[in-house]
Amino acid sequence: MSWGDCMPSIRKLSATVAVMFIIMAARSVCADEWPSRRILVMSPFATGTTYDTVAHTILDPAGSQLGQSFVIENRPGAGGTLGVSAVAKAAPDGYTLLLATSALTNAVVLRKSLPYDIVHDLTPVAMFGGDPSMLMAAPQKGYATVADLIAAAKTSPGKVKFGSVGIGSASHIAGVRFSQLAGIDVAHMSYPGPREALDDLAAGRIDFYFVPVTPALPLITQGKGVPLAVSTRNRLQSLPGLVTLAEAGYPLPVYLTWCGLAAPANTPTAIVSKLNSLVRNVLDLPAVRTKLLRTGYLPDPMTAEQFAQFIAEDLAAMVRFGKEANIQPAD
Repeated sequence: MSWGDCMPSIRKLSATVAVMFIIMAARSVCADEWPSRRILVMSPFATGTTYDTVAHTILDPAGSQLGQSFVIENRPGAGGTLGVSAVAKAAPDGYTLLLATSALTNAVVLRKSLPYDIVHDLTPVAMFGGDPSMLMAAPQKGYATVADLIAAAKTSPGKVKFGSVGIGSASHIAGVRFSQLAGIDVAHMSYPGPREALDDLAAGRIDFYFVPVTPALPLITQGKGVPLAVSTRNRLQSLPGLVTLAEAGYPLPVYLTWCGLAAPANTPTAIVSKLNSLVRNVLDLPAVRTKLLRTGYLPDPMTAEQFAQFIAEDLAAMVRFGKEANIQPAD
């Protein structure tokens, strides 16, 4: 489906989420005998990504607690749709799960059609966490605050530049959403990877760039970037003087990339609840929280209902983004 086709559905997302959980609550399925064998977790990405690291960090100890292992199977291809399709078509018995990420909602904007419907073919299970971003400015530009950057952009429309690692990437979405909120006209510079974008930021060839918080911190001490704000809900303990984007008046989503678990539609409520409780318990383990923070992910446990609402809101925001940014979806 294209983002345009999604518009009628988006208006009904909250109702759809509510109805979904009413139906789920009405089913009474005993999960006492589940699981009796290992659980497959399908990842739509190649091996070695941050998503793999996050998944193993949570699911390895979760498997130990559950008494059955979670086995991650990487199935990249077709823009990430192969792995998602496999789960959407799987039996709803709790033995096939999806490593669900922000790529799910991004795909609605970036692709003209999808072989699944993320609202109706999948059941949100548990949120792992997300990767907040920091708005970094080039040291040479003299921006000390978000207001400084916006003032410069309004003084010289189209002259201020921001970097990203490609159309539809988290850094691109953040830059466009920020410019929309601020009402500024900025130029987009696309790079093959974050290293090239950060090199140009440090050299002053671009004005700003949205960087994940963890790799952003050493850039500050190295003098390669000036922090202006973070997308976290609260200020960072490591930089208590740095405002949040919401405090600055531009509330971007806390997470532009997030990660969790989903299951095929109609997975029994008891199994979803058991998985959700398991993940939340693991996220409370100090060793797990510490390891996630080192990868740049903030643990963010949610109920299944909260995760479903989170996805619905992210999907709606992505559809608005695609329309306002005039993104042309690929085949």
